[in-house]
Amino acid sequence: MLFDSSLRKELGRSFGATLVVLVTIVMTVMLIRTLGQASVGRVNPSEVMLVMGFTVLGHLPTILTLSLFVAITATLTRMYAASEMVVWFASGQGLFTFLKPTLRFAWPVLLAVAVLAIVVWPWSNHQIRELRDRYQGRGDIERVAPGRFIESAGGQRVFFIDKDTADAQTGNNIFIAANERGMETVTSAQSGRLDVLKGERFVILGKGYRLETDTASGETRVSNFAEYGNRISPQIIGPTDNDSPRMKRTTVLMGDPTPRHKAELSWRLGLTLAALNCVIIALAATRVNPRVGRSAGLMFALFAFATYYNLIGVGESWIGYGKIGLLPFMLLLHGGIFALAMGALLARHAGWFSVRRLLPARRGTA
Repeated sequence: MLFDSSLRKELGRSFGATLVVLVTIVMTVMLIRTLGQASVGRVNPSEVMLVMGFTVLGHLPTILTLSLFVAITATLTRMYAASEMVVWFASGQGLFTFLKPTLRFAWPVLLAVAVLAIVVWPWSNHQIRELRDRYQGRGDIERVAPGRFIESAGGQRVFFIDKDTADAQTGNNIFIAANERGMETVTSAQSGRLDVLKGERFVILGKGYRLETDTASGETRVSNFAEYGNRISPQIIGPTDNDSPRMKRTTVLMGDPTPRHKAELSWRLGLTLAALNCVIIALAATRVNPRVGRSAGLMFALFAFATYYNLIGVGESWIGYGKIGLLPFMLLLHGGIFALAMGALLARHAGWFSVRRLLPARRGTA
């Protein structure tokens, strides 16, 4: 009882501290990335925190797995360095007996990783896509922002307004470039305003010029105007038809086993299996080398985690291109790592690689 409680208590403290640090780092990185997307008009600036929250929620399985891996590695490293492991070994607790209390502590995290990877991951991706589509589908006037070149929803016009007034119905120093019906048009005006004529919205430009170029013949026509009106299209572009497997539910992927769906399914299941394997790897591989220091365990955890997840990504690409099947890849990667980690754990538990066990044999042969 003392063995289980003391180990789980220390794992809890280490896991909580690691999780807070990793979530803070990921949130900072995602905030910077989302602000960059908002600056180029891909994300609504007022929904930056919402998009960032959905993005972090989608990456939470990876964060939880890495936090658990680092927590177990850091805890065992400290116990080895403080000679606590020697005390537990001398009292009859082998290395394999650490697996039971570790899994007892880790099972809620493993369950959370499974739920997040299988259920929350596609839902968060779908929510992010809806937010972006809703923002990209707004009208041309709503897309215009002072001091920035903004592309229209259809991609056929580029707007620029130097500055606007408080009522947002007028503006100064307006520039519009359009490519419609084989004509390239550049319009510049000193001022402009929004107006409603016969139930339709118009933008009225004042004191400017218009340059029209026929893309086929190359003919150019320049005209000056004191006032020029352009009707604003009321058509709003709807959400894009994105058939990405990342937005589909896991049941849909299993019901339609195409290579793309199998690739996405391998990623979601791989996140869950990787979390379990990382627990066993941490127990089997963690040890302290006095010549290297305690930081070696953390470096090993980060390197092993990055390698494992890169292999999952490579396997996802191979499955998507049909180079390997889903089941063979899962057995080869996750089953192979599980067998190797469990074998190493049992070997260290039995002391097969212990120097003390090999010394008598060497003395006898000398």
